[in-house]
Amino acid sequence: MTAVEHPARNGAGGPVGPPARVPFPVVDEVSRHCLQEAEPETVHIEVHLPGRLDHARLRSVFTEALRRHPRILMREAPGPWYRRRYEWELTDGPDVEVVTFPPPDRDALKHARDRALDVAPPLSAAPPVRLEVVDEDGASEGTVLFLTMNHTALDGPACLRILATAAELYGGRDNSPAAPPVRTPGAPEAQRVDTPSSWAPPARVAHGTPEPSPGNGLLVTELNVPRRPKGSPYTVNDQLMVTTALMLAHWNREHGARPRPLRITMPVDDRSRDMDMPIGNGTRLVEVTFAPEELRLPEKTDPARMGELLRRTALRTQALKSVDRPQLGHGAALLTAPVVPVAWRAALTRGLRRAAGPWTSTTLLSNIGRIPYPLDFGEAAGRANAVWFSAPARMPRGLTVTTASTAGRLHVALRWSRTLLSHGDGAHLRDLFEHYLHATEENGP
Repeated sequence: MTAVEHPARNGAGGPVGPPARVPFPVVDEVSRHCLQEAEPETVHIEVHLPGRLDHARLRSVFTEALRRHPRILMREAPGPWYRRRYEWELTDGPDVEVVTFPPPDRDALKHARDRALDVAPPLSAAPPVRLEVVDEDGASEGTVLFLTMNHTALDGPACLRILATAAELYGGRDNSPAAPPVRTPGAPEAQRVDTPSSWAPPARVAHGTPEPSPGNGLLVTELNVPRRPKGSPYTVNDQLMVTTALMLAHWNREHGARPRPLRITMPVDDRSRDMDMPIGNGTRLVEVTFAPEELRLPEKTDPARMGELLRRTALRTQALKSVDRPQLGHGAALLTAPVVPVAWRAALTRGLRRAAGPWTSTTLLSNIGRIPYPLDFGEAAGRANAVWFSAPARMPRGLTVTTASTAGRLHVALRWSRTLLSHGDGAHLRDLFEHYLHATEENGP
């Protein structure tokens, strides 16, 4: 076993020595360069359980789950300005109390969501994640778990793996991941995929009614998982991709924006979901492009045209998933090469990010898919009946859509920059999303 998997321990039962250090991967370094206090890079996971948890027992098992995945027990190591890398320092245990229990009140859920968007766990203390446990009041006897992580260090699927381990330790029931859904084998040949040009700057999400305060807003909703004909060449992910594109094209038309190609960033995660799952930022990003004319559907949706759009989208997403490329592309790997001090690379990265703003994708759609773990906390607390995720929504994108399915329901989170949209705008976008998701079910052969 390597030092990365099991850092050095100080004290009885293990060797004494300085904590092991791991250089920041490319994704972590780029994120670290571009941190902003106004719009923290947080990922939020919200898990709803039908029953109540014992607080002391949950705190104990969650700490044990962290120890069983030691790569999460990391903090940013200090270093001089002229160092050539940021480094993670792996620790023997948490530096801070990770699990907290906010006092119950009528708006406890809202306050917990606000904290998940506004306050990132610091990189200076291990682990860069916190778990808030909110007991629902009123007629409900349920519990809501709010996991918030600093996206510079971790992503949602990695933290969900930690929570699944904690659920197994707490409830004593098997929380092994379910087998992934069977997909149609084989990827389309690149020359058969009709992909619009990506050279033109993509559309931006049109401004709605911005709010005076900075930060992110969030709206969550629960919908039916969209139906699709048996043997369809497209997946639910393709339906969600088309839904997001049509939602934004409709929104931009309503706000008088000039038609431009839409580009939607899609994370692709090839990691296993078992106990050996690599912990960190493990997704690679690809971009799906739509030409303006593809998204000009008649007011009464034509089923045949919708079916054609879904099949074209499936060809594009399958082709992109099959391409072997670095997580952020070859340019980011070159930009983070440790040939000059990391502080110099940070300044260059921030400058390039500002310059590349007009070419940043229109939005990000992160479809977690079917939650692979039961998240079963035993007889008293029960099994998760809803799980929401949300990804950061900084400008220039300013809007992200994150979806997951649990217990046969689709859980959708819209997250936006308040400098772009208001809560009322978010509610309208939610209505458009629901309308077009239903439209993807009505397509021709």
